[in-house]
Amino acid sequence: MPEQRRSRRAFLASAAGVGVALAGCSSASGSASRGTGATDGSGSGPVSVLSAGSLELAFGKGLSEAVDTDLRVESHGSSTVARLVSEGQRDPDIVALADTALFDGPLHPSWYSVFASNAVVIAYNPNTEAGERLGEAGPENWYDVLLDEDVTLGRTDPTQDPLGYRALFTLELASRYYDDANDLRERIPERDQIYPETGLISQFESGNVDAAVAYRNMAVERDYDYIDLPDRIDLGNPKYEDDWYATVSYTAPSGKTTKGGLIGYGSTVRDVNPTTKAVFETLTTGDYLEAYGFEVPASYPETHGNPPSAFAE
Repeated sequence: MPEQRRSRRAFLASAAGVGVALAGCSSASGSASRGTGATDGSGSGPVSVLSAGSLELAFGKGLSEAVDTDLRVESHGSSTVARLVSEGQRDPDIVALADTALFDGPLHPSWYSVFASNAVVIAYNPNTEAGERLGEAGPENWYDVLLDEDVTLGRTDPTQDPLGYRALFTLELASRYYDDANDLRERIPERDQIYPETGLISQFESGNVDAAVAYRNMAVERDYDYIDLPDRIDLGNPKYEDDWYATVSYTAPSGKTTKGGLIGYGSTVRDVNPTTKAVFETLTTGDYLEAYGFEVPASYPETHGNPPSAFAE
C-alpha cells in the first residue's frame, strides 16, 4: 500500500495573493462574456477561462505566468461551470472541467482535449487531535478515524462538483477494498460536511474541519498533509478503471447517473483565434501542471471529437 506523503512547500509565499487576484477576474452576477476575450476575432484582448475549482490556483498563478496574455480566470465546481455555460450565464473563451463526462451533457462541444489526471486523497490538519490520529492511522486505517462522530470532515456537493461524487465513489470502493470496512459511503457522509470546492481545503486554516476528501493537487499546492490512498480506490490509476472504478455510480436528484472512472481533466476553446489557441496549447501541455500536483500521462493531451483546422496542425 502507498505510504502517507507530506506535500511540497514550493509555492506558499508566491501563492498567497492569488485569491485576491482571482477575485477581480470573476463575476458573481453578470456574464463573463466571450467578448472580453477577443471582440474582433484577432485575439488582441484578454482571454477568459471558466474552470473547475481544483484548477483555480494552477490557472490563476501557474498558467497566467506561463502565457504572454491577460488571463481572466473564474472557477467553480465543474458541474456548476457546465450549467453556467449551457444556460448562457457565462460565455468564456476557454472552458476546463474536472470530468470530461460533462462534455456529453449539459455541454456538447464538437471537440475537447484531455490534459491532466488526479487522485482522491484524505487531507488532514495535523494541528487538531483528530487530524493527528488520521496521520497516525495512515492508508490502512483512515476510515476508522472518519467514522468517529467527533471528527469534522469536509467534502464537496456531488450535485455541483465531480469531486463530490468522486468522494462517494472512493468511500464505496474502500468498503470493498478493506476487509473490515462496511458501508462507508452511507456511514461517513451522514453529517453536514459540504463546502465549495474552491474553499474546501482552506477550511483547515479557519479550523472548521479536521479532514477533507480532496484531490491530491489541492493538498500539494497548499502544502497540507494528506494520506495517499490505495490505487484501487483513489480513481487515479488507469489499470483499475474498468474492474474497479467503473463499478460505482452516482444518481443526482435530477435522475442523471454518473458512472465512476479515471479522473480526467478536459478543456475546449469556444472562441478560436491566435491568442486563445496559444493559451490553450500552454494550458494543455505546460510544465506548470505537474508543479501544481496534477498527473500528466505521457499520452496527454488527447483530443476527442473534431477540432477546428487551427488545432489540426
